[in-house]
Amino acid sequence: MKEHLIPFKNTRTSKIVFLLSIIASGYWWLGHGINIYGSAIVGAIFEMLWLPLIGMLFLLPIFSLIFLLKEKINIRSLYLYSLLINVATICCMIFSE
Repeated sequence: MKEHLIPFKNTRTSKIVFLLSIIASGYWWLGHGINIYGSAIVGAIFEMLWLPLIGMLFLLPIFSLIFLLKEKINIRSLYLYSLLINVATICCMIFSE
C-alpha cells in the first residue's frame, strides 16, 4: 500500500514572519554598516523606526520558535530560517564592536 505524501506548504503567517525577520535584520545591518546620519531626513526616519524594529528583532525569534514547534520542526518551514536569521543577527549585535 502506497502512502500519499502531502507536500509541505508554508502558511501566510510563516511568509510574513520570514519577511519581517529579513527586514529587521537588514535594518540592523544597514544601521551598523553605513553612516545613516549623513542625510538629515534618512537619519530622522531611522530614529523613528529603531525601537519597533529592534523590538521585532527580539520578539520574532520567540514567535518563530513557537510556530516551529507547532509544525513539529519541519526543515522546510520558513519559521526555522526566520529563527536562524534572527539568532545570527542578535549574536552579531552582542558580540560585535
